[in-house]
Amino acid sequence: MPGQHARVAGARTAGLRNWAGNVEFRATGLLMPRSVGELQELVGQTPRLRAVGTGHSFSSLADTDGLLISAAGLPGRVDVNEQAGTATVSSGLRYSDIAPRLQAAGRALQNLGSLPHISVGGAVATGTHGSGSANGSLATAVAAVELVRADGDLVTVSRENDPDQLAGLVVGLGAPGIVTALTLDTVPAFGMRQYAYTGLRVDVAAEHFAEVMSAGYSVSLFSDFRGADTSSTGARGPDFSQVWVKLTDGQQPPPPGWLGTRLADRDLHPVRGMPASGSTPQLGLAGPSHERLPHFRPEYVPSVGEELQSEYLIAVTDAPAALPVVAALRADLAPVLRVWEVRTVAADELWLSPCYQRATAALHFTWLPDLRAVVPVLARLEAALRPFAPRPHWGKIFTLSPAEVAARYPRLDDFRSLVAAYDPAGKFATPMLADYLGRQGR
Repeated sequence: MPGQHARVAGARTAGLRNWAGNVEFRATGLLMPRSVGELQELVGQTPRLRAVGTGHSFSSLADTDGLLISAAGLPGRVDVNEQAGTATVSSGLRYSDIAPRLQAAGRALQNLGSLPHISVGGAVATGTHGSGSANGSLATAVAAVELVRADGDLVTVSRENDPDQLAGLVVGLGAPGIVTALTLDTVPAFGMRQYAYTGLRVDVAAEHFAEVMSAGYSVSLFSDFRGADTSSTGARGPDFSQVWVKLTDGQQPPPPGWLGTRLADRDLHPVRGMPASGSTPQLGLAGPSHERLPHFRPEYVPSVGEELQSEYLIAVTDAPAALPVVAALRADLAPVLRVWEVRTVAADELWLSPCYQRATAALHFTWLPDLRAVVPVLARLEAALRPFAPRPHWGKIFTLSPAEVAARYPRLDDFRSLVAAYDPAGKFATPMLADYLGRQGR
């Protein structure tokens, strides 16, 4: 049976659900304060509450029996500091809100996730990432966090005043408090192009993994295991049906025929059967980075919409061995899989980041929206990946035990102590946090 992180919660908010619809929140209500002062007063007077972002998490991380609080109603700050090279943004804004405003100021974020629809605060808090062997997760851009603690006090922690504490707070899972704003590192605005290739064999990708994943600024591999093997025995294994290579100005794309692939002659969507109109432009069409780094356009429903997601992050050095292991499960995976994506992420020092102190390969799975069918497959997949010590994405469904997950985070005890200092009574606690942090939750 799935743990708290994969369960469907009971209803107390008249059917309020996450984006995918697999979590129905038990909260007594959803409030959207219009100012930081109003939020502080609310936090100070409420015994149990929890921040919720845009609802693009698939786990029950935000499920509470208290109040849900959205920061989306706070004033939409995007304050660019040209001298420092940073921008302070409201946590409830989406990346699709802030990226064009940064572009207009001649700035950009170094990297973006595949979905521009997600809130900055929610993405950072769960360790969400984009791709690129030299690019850290979205949380690595955070230079300072402004948040409301359980006592209602507003505090700011930055690299300058307490870098170690900041490393604990950034991927905070919503446990230390409600984040109101984040100061993000920016870079000069830059242009990008994107190309798609088809038919990369899994065994070739494994053999040449470093070359494949360094072919561009950001690289993603996609497979749904529904293409036919080209040998009668199936020994060759399936293909990655698509490889998306995102390039900055001056970078050259891999040539036609690269590692046995074919250069696509039309725009593609990662999920079979979906129209490419929802994808960001390919075919080498130049554009600003925020219109190429994501996979999906903000004006369209991202991915498919009706889906579940899981992701397991392993050491990049283990990827050549792990890819064939996943491919060997294709008979189990294919019936419930929409698409498997492989990306790389640079190592970081953020305590609860799945990329903590190891360069990472991210194995992402988009499933059909059938939890009962997916959970048994998750168990087999996790068992096969266990030798690689996978760290699951906090905002997606998984069945790994709290003990197994805890063993993969050397600073988990430090994080527990930090949370206890910010929220001694467990005001922001949830059942999933209780499971994985060992603190009281409801």
